[in-house]
Amino acid sequence: MEMLNKLTQAFGVSGREAEIDRVIMDCVREYADEVTTDGIDNIIVYKKGSGKNKKKIMISAHKDEIGFMVMSIDKDGYLKVRNVGGINVAVSVSNKIMFRNGTIGIVGYAPGLGEVKGDVLDMYVDIGATSKEDAEKKVMPGDVACYMGELTKLQNGRLASKAMDDRIGCYIAIQALMKTEDPYNDMYYVFSSQEELGLKGATVASRSVRPDIGIAVDITGSFDTPDSKNGNMKLGGGAAIKVMDRSVICDETVVGAMVDICKEKGIKYQMDILASGGTDAGAMNTSNFGVRAGGVSIPTRNGHSPVGMVDMADVGACIELLAGFAQAGINV
Repeated sequence: MEMLNKLTQAFGVSGREAEIDRVIMDCVREYADEVTTDGIDNIIVYKKGSGKNKKKIMISAHKDEIGFMVMSIDKDGYLKVRNVGGINVAVSVSNKIMFRNGTIGIVGYAPGLGEVKGDVLDMYVDIGATSKEDAEKKVMPGDVACYMGELTKLQNGRLASKAMDDRIGCYIAIQALMKTEDPYNDMYYVFSSQEELGLKGATVASRSVRPDIGIAVDITGSFDTPDSKNGNMKLGGGAAIKVMDRSVICDETVVGAMVDICKEKGIKYQMDILASGGTDAGAMNTSNFGVRAGGVSIPTRNGHSPVGMVDMADVGACIELLAGFAQAGINV
């Protein structure tokens, strides 16, 4: 789990992704035919295909994570923050966050712990400072922080960590790349930036890659807990083949090809239909003159929290499916 630990623990709040960039570059360099970056900080890893009727396939896993940005510091040294991406106040209050320079803070809530109702702007961060001047020795307005949450082994092959959204997708894409020495299709593994701010990296990368097929690799919900029953995906149910979410309705040919690969290779799978939320598939689908899009999703509990939980058997199924897709002759 060394690679997954490095991926999840690297700092990479949307738009401030240099540290996670270095980790990913170190993982993919020796397996790529070409690695490029662009002005919005996407990493694009090209692997040349050898098939007679090969397609250009873009695999997009976003590397950014949600976080917090300092807006101001009050006279007592408390930090006023705003969200960078989809922050859930209820899971943030009383948790630790860390700035890029290693400064650690505790998230508080001005109305009091008994009144947490969801207003991000009522949060503040306590770094232990005694005054504004003391706080400014460590943190300034514009600085960003991420959740703290170490990679933790649980029961039955399940792991929890901060930044599972979407470092687990990055892990799957890297592992699939490593397994595919001679792909049938031309593969573009894109580790996209700023997904949490509106699919920005994938939007830009789609324009330069110009894929025939776009596949998002991202987390999805896991509707197998007492508080969550509005979907069918569950931990241990296998790779989740994206059918629809708020951003996309997936191409039937792509969905069918994934189902066929799973049946042929004996890969456990389930169908992913989300009532809300979106992935890079939405950006790829509407790029250029339209791209057939799909998704390989990882069922996850506690998304957008310091303790996102996945089942490594599902992760393995996603790797096998993605590697199989790279080798498949797909008639679209």
